[in-house]
Amino acid sequence: VQLQASGGGLVQEGGSLRLACAASGRTFGNMGWFRQAPGKEREFVAVVRRSGSSTYYSESVKGRFTISRDNAKNTVYLQMNNLKPEDTAVYYCAGGDAILSAIREASMYRAWGQGTLVTVSS
Repeated sequence: VQLQASGGGLVQEGGSLRLACAASGRTFGNMGWFRQAPGKEREFVAVVRRSGSSTYYSESVKGRFTISRDNAKNTVYLQMNNLKPEDTAVYYCAGGDAILSAIREASMYRAWGQGTLVTVSS
């Protein structure tokens, strides 16, 4: 199983970026995004369930980020709008099959992408 993330880059505060993560080998029930800023622990950002209609976000990105998935392409997306300097981090996509109560736990994900750097300048 491989997850390949893309779409990171440098953007000014208030700008937008779209991340993509293509999975190969199998389909996961939950596809999520986590991020890790320098000197900080990896944190949950968003997750989308298999149907694509159930999505969950961290409070820090709710209303600004949108997660979606295309099951035909086995790809998950993260549309990030109104970016802030505190969004600067390496973003990782992840695949897993945890129950709903555990979908925010990084340890519950079986496969991880290589990470893509998002830098937001002020």
